[in-house]
Amino acid sequence: MGSTKHIFSKALYSSFFCVLTLLGGSNLKPAQAQSFPNKQVRMVVPFPPGGSSDRIARILSERLSQQWGQPVVSENINGAGGNLAAANVARSRADGYSILFATHPIIAINPLLYGKLPYNPSEDFIPVVKLMQSPLVLLVQASSPIRSIPDLIKIAKDNPNSINFGSGGIGTTQHLTGEMLKQIAGINITHIPYKGNGQTDTALIAGDIQMFFDNVQSAKGQINGGRVRGVAISSNARLASMPDLPTVKESLPGFESTLAYGLLVPKGTPASIVSQINQSVNKVLFDPALSQGFTGEGATIEGGSSEKFTEFLASENKKWGLILAQLKLKLD
Repeated sequence: MGSTKHIFSKALYSSFFCVLTLLGGSNLKPAQAQSFPNKQVRMVVPFPPGGSSDRIARILSERLSQQWGQPVVSENINGAGGNLAAANVARSRADGYSILFATHPIIAINPLLYGKLPYNPSEDFIPVVKLMQSPLVLLVQASSPIRSIPDLIKIAKDNPNSINFGSGGIGTTQHLTGEMLKQIAGINITHIPYKGNGQTDTALIAGDIQMFFDNVQSAKGQINGGRVRGVAISSNARLASMPDLPTVKESLPGFESTLAYGLLVPKGTPASIVSQINQSVNKVLFDPALSQGFTGEGATIEGGSSEKFTEFLASENKKWGLILAQLKLKLD
């Protein structure tokens, strides 16, 4: 599982876009591009209804429906860490009418975690657009002596095995972010997996764990409740909505961990349709009425080209591949 085996190699992406160009030139007639979409589009969401991903997908679907004059319907296919939804879209017709709404680990990290997947990210999908990304907040008890990353490092080194960090499960972004902190800081902290954020919140308040990385929206609520304290944020830069919270990177250069959202379509989808979806989504993303709501919750609107999203996935695959290789972590 070394760096030479990453799913998204540089050479692969070079050939990847050459293929897209050929597809756009040979397989698509102008009338096809002009008529898309002329029927219902489904946006497959790999999570159950009610969560943040589902909410973002439904808002996006509604805005695209208005723009296209055709219904865009969110379809929830939950299970197996997003693998069921990804496999469903991978098997769909490559015509733009099936779109995968994915958190980026489904494409960039799952291939490193799972020994066998029902889809191949590099062979089955075209990244269309990176929607947004959101960091995590490192939380501790309100009474904890840990008030900064240097505090955490000193306490962990002075008292080995004294700090447990929680997550919503093995292989989650919360878990891997904690492992990244452990490796970059050179400290020995122990991972305790739970089944979701609710249990992790309870464990932190009870003192069963001493820290964990929570999503921004949940972290704000916990901090405002007064029982936990925010120590640092995992993004590359401080958040406008939490300006007093330093980044982990300020103490540990090179540290960055975010959860990104993006859209992908089956490989073979004509390049002009990929471009049309990309342009339409970018128009939605940069509508001030929409973007202000998400940035207020800690998300950073990204948008941009298909190539930009592809490069991000390649970078994430490489970064987490190095960490997972050291962990020797595999999921069935």
